[in-house]
Amino acid sequence: MSSVYACPLSHQLISLTGADKLSYLHGQITQDLNKLTTSNFLWTGHCSAKGKLWGVFKLFSHQDSYYLSGSSAEVEQSLVELKKYAVFAKVDISASSKRLIGLIGDDLSATLDELNITFNESTSACDFASGKALKLANNRVLLMVDNQFAVPDTVSTLDNDTPWQQAAILAGEPQLNSDAIGEYVPQMVNLQAIGGISFKKGCYTGQETVARMKYLGKNKRAMYIVSGQSESMLDEPELEVQLGENWRRAGKLIAQSFDEKTKILTGLVVLPNDTETTQVLRAKHAPQVELNILPLPYSLDDE
Repeated sequence: MSSVYACPLSHQLISLTGADKLSYLHGQITQDLNKLTTSNFLWTGHCSAKGKLWGVFKLFSHQDSYYLSGSSAEVEQSLVELKKYAVFAKVDISASSKRLIGLIGDDLSATLDELNITFNESTSACDFASGKALKLANNRVLLMVDNQFAVPDTVSTLDNDTPWQQAAILAGEPQLNSDAIGEYVPQMVNLQAIGGISFKKGCYTGQETVARMKYLGKNKRAMYIVSGQSESMLDEPELEVQLGENWRRAGKLIAQSFDEKTKILTGLVVLPNDTETTQVLRAKHAPQVELNILPLPYSLDDE
């Protein structure tokens, strides 16, 4: 039997409860909340009034709450922004104390059976005894669990989330580090390509900018996956691209992961959307680190 690993995740959760939670959140995010059921999860973005992302989240429901799962930087910023106008609605918004665990492995079926988690072709989320399970891919399932949850003995628990983060990056799943908060319109991190933007839902904060990017063709950037040899994570996120004999600024890493064993660094970077994928990038402050652009696992077309 292939190995299954449990990664304690550094990502965090925002919870929303109360009678107005649907109407309130619907007016804040890029996703159509009416598409959310107990058996699916949706990607969504939370933007400023200027259409710049505070965060990219996995949105799901459990019991009487909505949850937004994102990086610690995204959760910290979005929590502040979401609370600003919550006093005018019957909604309670807070950081959740529930834990996030990533299950990763070539064959998760036995582990899911042990936890009584069942997905089918039409579902991507499942309630189970200890919380909620989200199927991100055949080899990755995200668990939101309570403090009583124990990882099954058949699963190896890791002390970091490197394999999970690396897999998420290679899948082209957008996330923002602290440097990227408030810098990018949703289309610049490919949110439309993974179904995270509804162009039919009506008004929400930042909608005018997002719509203009689509209908006027004004978006000139996209998110790319990069990978290369390194000795560590990059302290400075800036990357350069070679033009002739010179190097010029290309973009900044918005997420990165480093594997100590293989010395492979993988990352996400926003570049001009006409960038040739054959171009080699390098770290501006560590020019010995060269990064190749990997193919995206999805089309950049809209929903």
